[in-house]
Amino acid sequence: MTKRKPSRVTEESGRFAYEGLDRVLHEKARLGILTSLASHPDGVLFTDLKHLCALSDGNLSRHIKTLQDARLVQVWKGYQNNRPQTLVRLSPTGRERFFEYLDELQRVVLDAQAVRESQPKPKMIRDGDAGEPNPA
Repeated sequence: MTKRKPSRVTEESGRFAYEGLDRVLHEKARLGILTSLASHPDGVLFTDLKHLCALSDGNLSRHIKTLQDARLVQVWKGYQNNRPQTLVRLSPTGRERFFEYLDELQRVVLDAQAVRESQPKPKMIRDGDAGEPNPA
């Protein structure tokens, strides 16, 4: 009995699983929140974060709670001029996980670009050539 050479698909098993795409980080609003916080290492006030991410108070609160439960953000509550203030900041773990997530996302983009570049370019269709039969 001859040994079969492993198929290319078998050799690449799990190649496109992208295990590093964490669902907690991958949600659109939370990705925006984390990106905003990553660009402001000292933290962002709740009201500013709300505007940066175009979220309502309730929606932002819910996402912050999810990120806080995952230990990705730290939240401080206090007062300034007798007004409540909430400051949100990436935790050290959150910063590390966020940048690991971005590395994995970059891998997805590079893989997709490689596929795109390996495909033949589609032919341009002129008006009237959109698949109508040519009358004989």
